[in-house]
This record gives sequence, C-alpha cells and structure tokens, in this order.
Amino acid sequence: MKVLVLGAGIIGISTAWHLAERGHDVVVVDRQKDAALETSFANAAQISVSYCEPWANKHAPAKLAKWMFRNDAPLLFRPQLDWQQWRWGLQFLTQCNDAAFERNVAQLVALGNYSHAALKDVVRSTGIEYQRLTRGIAHYYTDEASFAAAGEAAGIMQRHGVNRRVVDKEELFRIEPAFRSFAHRIVGGTYTPSDESGDARVFTQELAARCAARGVQFLYGRDIERLETAGGEVTAVHIRERETGAVQRLSADEVVVACGSFSAPLLRTVGVDLPIYPGKGYSATFKLKKPGLAPFVSTIDDELKIAMSRLGDELRVAGTIELSGWNLSLDTDLAKARCRMLAQRIEAVLPGVCDTRLPEEGGNPRFWTGLRPSTPTNVPYIGRTKVGKLWVNAGHGTLGWTHGAGSGKAMAELIGGRMPAMNFRFHGIAQPSLELRTA
Repeated sequence: MKVLVLGAGIIGISTAWHLAERGHDVVVVDRQKDAALETSFANAAQISVSYCEPWANKHAPAKLAKWMFRNDAPLLFRPQLDWQQWRWGLQFLTQCNDAAFERNVAQLVALGNYSHAALKDVVRSTGIEYQRLTRGIAHYYTDEASFAAAGEAAGIMQRHGVNRRVVDKEELFRIEPAFRSFAHRIVGGTYTPSDESGDARVFTQELAARCAARGVQFLYGRDIERLETAGGEVTAVHIRERETGAVQRLSADEVVVACGSFSAPLLRTVGVDLPIYPGKGYSATFKLKKPGLAPFVSTIDDELKIAMSRLGDELRVAGTIELSGWNLSLDTDLAKARCRMLAQRIEAVLPGVCDTRLPEEGGNPRFWTGLRPSTPTNVPYIGRTKVGKLWVNAGHGTLGWTHGAGSGKAMAELIGGRMPAMNFRFHGIAQPSLELRTA
C-alpha cells in the first residue's frame, strides 16, 4: 500500500524505514531541506530506557510553583493566554500521584525496551555509525536528600525489569573517572549499564539516506497546507513547495502524522484533539580542549536536570524544559540565561575540559533549542485516529531518540494489521488486556 509520512524527524524516518522494509510504497513530507533539522537535531544524545520517569509525580506541583520565576529552572511553566497550555497543565496535575506515575513508568519502560531492541536491529542491518557509545548512563547527586530518594526511584525501575542500581561516589568515579574533579560536590549516584548514547541527527539522516536507496520518496521543503477528508476518512494531503509556492495534492492508502509538536494543531483541523504541547528544550555543544579528561559515560546531573554525552571530540549538554508556547528564539533574556547556565555548569563540573566560553568571550559553542512534543503523561500517542486512514505517531517529549526506532516499527506493524509485542496501550487500537500480553 502507499503510505504518506508527515514529518522527517527520528519518529517519521523510523516509521518510513520500517514501512519500506515491509514492502510499502512510502512518501515522506517535511518542510525542512533534510531530515532531523528540527526537534531531532541536537538533543541530549541519550538512549535512556532506564531513565524515563515522567515529569508528573507527587512532588511536581510544589517544585513547579517554586521554579516558576527562576530562569534556570529545570521545568519552567510560564502561563500564556493559550487554552491548550492551561488544559495541558490541568491534565498534567491529574498525573501527579503515585498510581499514575507507576502506570506511566510501565508504559515508558515497555516502549523503551522494545525500541532499544529495534534500534540495535537497525544498526546491525545497516551499519550506520553515529558516535555511538554503549557504556551505560550514570546519574550523580549533589545533595544527600536527593541521593536518599534515588534508592526509591531505582526500586521502581527495578520492578519494571530495569537494572538501575545505586552506587556510592567511589564506585561512580570508577565507572566514570572524569567526575573526580567535581568530587567535593558529588555524594553518590545511580548507574545502568544497558543504556547508551549517540548522535540522533546523524543516525536519522543516515537512515533517511538508506530509506531513499530502498525507494522511499522524500518531498523536502514542503509545508503541509491541510488534510482533506470525506466520508469520515482522510482522502488527501495538500502541500505547498516553499521555494515556488506550488501546491500539490497527495493521496495515499494511509497517512501518518509524525510532525512532533506540530502534530496537535494539524490533527485538530480534522477533529482529532490530542493534548500535545511544546516544551522548549535547550542544548549546547562544546569542543573538547582536553579529550583525555572528558567523560565517555553519558551522565545526568540531578541538581540541574541536564544530561551530557560525548560525541567524538565534542560534548553535548542538554536539558531544561520551558512550557511557554511556540517561541524558538535564542535571543531572549530567558534563553540567554538558560544557555549561559549550561556553559557555567559544565565548566564547574569539568573545569578546563571543554571550551565553554560564550560568543562574547571569544568562544564558539553551538547553542540550540527545539520544541519537545510533550503529553501530560509523557507517554506518546502511537496508533489510529478516529479519522479513517489517519494515524498518529507523536508526543514523545524528551524521549524521542530513546523511543524513535520502536515507535516507527510499532507504527509499521499496526498499519500492516499486526499487534506489536509489547505491553503498551496504542491509541485507538482495540487490544488484549496488558496483563494477558507477553512483552
């Protein structure tokens, strides 16, 4: 069958790859000139199956209130005159309890394990190289109270089959010696050996090239004008070429919306209303001045909720989420403060290891921001919409790289009439009880 995939990020390209593998005729549409130039461009680089806790937990409301006026807050909610933001926030509050947290963790771990296996299969079959490091993920703490709570978090993950273990600071430094320079602040950590890291943009663009070699057609530089429907199903997608303004009407047997945060407003035009709201995330990429002293183990800094991953001769640092609308500017005072915070933290943790000088100081860091398509549960929508022939694969938040390969594979299986072998609740799909299904 012919399938249109709208969006060429990690989710859309993975979907296209797995559809093409199953013999479908696939066309990918994206407004950019290449794959992975928006949300998948410069993320934290972590495949973090074991560190996938949703933002919503019993402590979140108090933290959000405390952080509301801090420019460096890990999760910043800035109220806007936007009903979708307020609705999202109210639904987020309903998830801030232990029962919802445990339920959402189970979903995220199930998808993460399935996706990690799918990623490994793709890497084996294609040979794609993307600065991959399979040394696990560490998480360090700088205050005793947070470290004490780490055991409870590790226990929750262990109940779901995740091998996250608590380690003292000396074991943490044996796992990753680079953090000995910050030993005066670190009190302990956790570690999972099964996680990994790598460049999502490089992987996605390489996979897109392999999709093209298999016959997938790419229509880059096209804006999606509208979804055409008739008789309760999608009949065509209207797109406009950015350079010429030419409009084209594309028809297909099935249409997959994988446009990240922009999936929600597009779907609302045909009556599919999903609570996906953009979370503005930041990253900085620094050149290594002392490669021998830089970490190889991808790591999370608990105090600032940032992640750092080595990508060859560079260090990618990413974190903070800003729920404040659709603005992608790096020139606002808030954006500048958050970028400055990333640089200052890395210089404190790894002094002299990276060139953390800001542009005004003669440095050349690559700052970036992207809109994370976030749901109140952090669980993405993967499945069938109420509009016939229209599918959704969006809402992955900060876990798009972690869940990308599996989300694409699952979508291809669903479109082909098969139920993916994982305990995950697919949107709009009648399925057996999760308790009766095998992982």
